[in-house]
Amino acid sequence: MGHFFEEREAAPPDERERLLFERLPAALQRAKDRAPAIAQQLQGVDPDAIRQRADLHRIPVIRKSELLQAQLAARQGTGGAGQSESRRVFGGFSAIGWGDAARVFASPGPIYEPESQRPDYWGFARALHAAGFQHGGLVYNCFSYHFTPAGSMMETAAHALGCTVFPGGVGQTELQVQAMADLAPAAYTGTPSFLKIILEKAAQMKVDLPSLKRALFSGEAFPPSLCAWFAEHGIEGYQAYGSADLGMVAYETEAREGLVVNEDIILEIVRPGTGDPVPDGEVGEVVVTTLNPDYPLVRFGTGDLSAILAGSSPCGRTNLRIKGWMGRADQTTKVRGMFVHPGQVAGVLKRHPEVLKARLVVSGSMGNDVMVLKAELDGSKPETLDQLADSVRELTKLRVNVEPVAVGSLPNDGKVIDDVRSYE
Repeated sequence: MGHFFEEREAAPPDERERLLFERLPAALQRAKDRAPAIAQQLQGVDPDAIRQRADLHRIPVIRKSELLQAQLAARQGTGGAGQSESRRVFGGFSAIGWGDAARVFASPGPIYEPESQRPDYWGFARALHAAGFQHGGLVYNCFSYHFTPAGSMMETAAHALGCTVFPGGVGQTELQVQAMADLAPAAYTGTPSFLKIILEKAAQMKVDLPSLKRALFSGEAFPPSLCAWFAEHGIEGYQAYGSADLGMVAYETEAREGLVVNEDIILEIVRPGTGDPVPDGEVGEVVVTTLNPDYPLVRFGTGDLSAILAGSSPCGRTNLRIKGWMGRADQTTKVRGMFVHPGQVAGVLKRHPEVLKARLVVSGSMGNDVMVLKAELDGSKPETLDQLADSVRELTKLRVNVEPVAVGSLPNDGKVIDDVRSYE
């Protein structure tokens, strides 16, 4: 195995895009045939017509909250044995049932996710390789093996690289130190905070852990300051971004410039509350379409914010890069007893194309809410402000003050609703 996990990581971007969209229609048809919830999502959509990125807008975005509601509704019904029972559990999103699924996991909600028998099902082997994990090494895995799939994500990836895994799990810090000292692992997978705790405990116990040189972190933020702390302790730490629904989405490389998007997924950044793509560089919600034949999520809104970085990584990998996790896109809030959603703000913008960008700011104190729509306007007329206020009131049933602001003055942080109320 060379510098790349697979040589296609360095393929020309146009070729990658062409191959992905050549594969997509068949993948969509297969999902439509085998996963009833995907068939419903694709109702009225001809899979063979989705041939390029611009065609994706024909498919509605389905968000994590909708997946949860579909699973809850299905579980409240009745299910038989075999495949129908698995459809009851997964809400019709899984294309495999009991027997084909090796394991079932749960994330908060609860949302249930299948893991099939395919090697490296979650796709993290690529991230381990980019972090310097090598065939024949021992990986000390401190992700949980219970309920959530994180432990299995890293174990199956390590096995795909030809590594041996010690399932350390979480907790029992002194025992972790002892096991690391005895086994002398070369690499760690888990959260950065837990490895920091282990290293600090080892220092208290006056135990050296010189073998540990590499780490792949996920599940938490990994800021540059923490990266530097681990480097001072002789460990090169890298981060990967994924979810229990999608597996690995993007990963860090030695270039340390953003996260490179995984192969076999189509990633979009859309305006929160909509399915509309934003220009490269603008912060929005991460939406992913997988080519996973077993759990084929299509235009799945993660609820996470990020932005696409321009150009290719200096490491030689040519896929899209994102800035990493930049917060949550679900900015729904309650104002005067009414829920206000990012989609409602997006609805206002669709009515008023003269508004280039807008942010709904909710301020005041408990029981005294104030809503202000800050709007970047393109050559507005005086009556535009009143029309905007009327549209907001119609869509949200709430009064609002409209404040025009200079074009380009609103921050590029993905916020559509900014709740700055004081509850003291």
